[in-house]
Amino acid sequence: AWRVCTEHPKTVLALPEVQLGLIPGAGGTQRLPRAVGQQAALDMILTGKNVRARKAAQIGLVHDLVHPAILRDIAVQRARELGAGAKRRNTSARARTARTLLLDDNPFGRSIVLRQAREMTLKKTRGHYPAPLAALEAVAAGYHGREHGFAEDARLFGEMAETPVSKELIFLFFATTALKKDSGVRADDGTPVPVPAHDVVSLGVLGAGFMGAGIAAVAAQAGIPVRLKDSGLERVGKGLAGVRDVLHERLQKRQVTRQQYDDQMLLVGGTIDYTGFGGTDLVIEAVFEEVAVKHTVVREVEALVPAHAIIASNTSTIPIARIAEASARPERVIGMHFFSPVHKMPLLEVIVTPRTAADVTATAVAFGKRLGKTVIVVNDAPGFYVNRILAPYINEAGRLLDIGAAIEAIDRAMLEFGFPVGPITLLDEVGLDIAGKSGVIFHAAFGDRLAPSQSLRAVVEAGRLGRKGKSGFYHYDEVGKKGDVDPSVYPLLPTGSQRHDVPIVEIQRQLSLVMVNEAARCLEEGIIHGPRDGDVGAVFGIGFPAFRGGPFRYIDATGPASVVQHLEDLEFRNPGRFVACELLVQMARKGERFYKARDL
Repeated sequence: AWRVCTEHPKTVLALPEVQLGLIPGAGGTQRLPRAVGQQAALDMILTGKNVRARKAAQIGLVHDLVHPAILRDIAVQRARELGAGAKRRNTSARARTARTLLLDDNPFGRSIVLRQAREMTLKKTRGHYPAPLAALEAVAAGYHGREHGFAEDARLFGEMAETPVSKELIFLFFATTALKKDSGVRADDGTPVPVPAHDVVSLGVLGAGFMGAGIAAVAAQAGIPVRLKDSGLERVGKGLAGVRDVLHERLQKRQVTRQQYDDQMLLVGGTIDYTGFGGTDLVIEAVFEEVAVKHTVVREVEALVPAHAIIASNTSTIPIARIAEASARPERVIGMHFFSPVHKMPLLEVIVTPRTAADVTATAVAFGKRLGKTVIVVNDAPGFYVNRILAPYINEAGRLLDIGAAIEAIDRAMLEFGFPVGPITLLDEVGLDIAGKSGVIFHAAFGDRLAPSQSLRAVVEAGRLGRKGKSGFYHYDEVGKKGDVDPSVYPLLPTGSQRHDVPIVEIQRQLSLVMVNEAARCLEEGIIHGPRDGDVGAVFGIGFPAFRGGPFRYIDATGPASVVQHLEDLEFRNPGRFVACELLVQMARKGERFYKARDL
């Protein structure tokens, strides 16, 4: 029932095969090795927590520690011994403490632990994910007898397997699995084309800021030598310190050994010139979001790297074709848009132009997968896909501020909708200066439809930077931890400190529909290859609620006709911002959906 991971000789993966009660099915947590304890058992069931092999043996979760070379033989032998009764379960147990007696060994204590687990689960999931709560029910049922535990386990599993949430999560699993086999190259009719990728033996990173250091760190984790360049020694030093912080966090969490940490740090070197770039296969620029600066570094580095080298830009908004104008080999220029923080965000957006060579695309995609990223390929356009659909969402949040909605009310509404953070908090996290610059680019590219709100412009002009400057829409302490709303920001807004209630349903409808409408427009314009890539990109790039499956799955679940009707109502009240894209209008008229019935 418990899977054993042999990819690392010192690690066991303690993860239930399904979200529900392989443990309750064995009669509840009473059937667990006593050393595990009820709280630890619930934690593993609810979170799928990884447990290292040595600790798993210490707490009684596994019977033996063996080398991977003999793992299968010993596992078969132990299973036969257990089945024949020749060997007992692992009987190692914790000391019988007062806590054990109070919490694990009596019904009252168990009820306290289960209640706390339920409260914690609801706080984290906001009730959007039913399986963890069902798992707790199954655990509780296991205390009322073995057969009752089995029956409840089976019943609840059957219910959970058929929920809409389960279907959306299964869709995302198969979608990301399919992307792992995709080269990213498409034929003229849109069908995938298998194209061999070139090995990236060494990497150059231009810009040692937060993003550049993050890219260097994940490359080092993958065993790739990195040359990190910036204009001054102080900047390079800060970049190397940023790499160290990312890698050291893994050491502290015991995800790597001290030797592995040292080896990874040795893979990253810094420079203020282009020393070491002569043999790089891939260069990623992560410099300021200014075309002139990017043109300069492209010309400089292209004169030094081999002819086969790829030059990638980590820009978040500037079209790649515009950056490639400075290149003598534009077919070898591509976009590789990482998300912040690089070591935690799972998505990589690879952006191609009409001139990008097929092997360049395949190599960039393969490199992203090597870094452990989920990769989608999009066609070149201002903002590409993920930031393109994020822009109107952020703008509409700002316009709600313009008319007097409260900051915390907007954030709370979208948290309840399922986003991991609210849009105003996201603005502070990204940086108000960056959001301000992006807003100007989107406004220039798409006109008044994507014009920044008055509130955002006013806060940016006031010099507030968000969390990094410890001054934004919210208060921040010395280490950057978010506090309450900063009331001094309200006088900067058009309606001042006077706020009024906006119904939560209205906030959710306005912000969600403007985003999914933009996603459909991106598909209509050919920026993304299909709904699958659009859904994966939104979920993994900006935290669109996974239990909703993504923008296109959400449109299908709501119904294109209903979506268009709501957009028309919003457009009537807010002219110019909610015009339903033609693709949605046609689908509503024909009764079509993005996914076939068997895929829903």
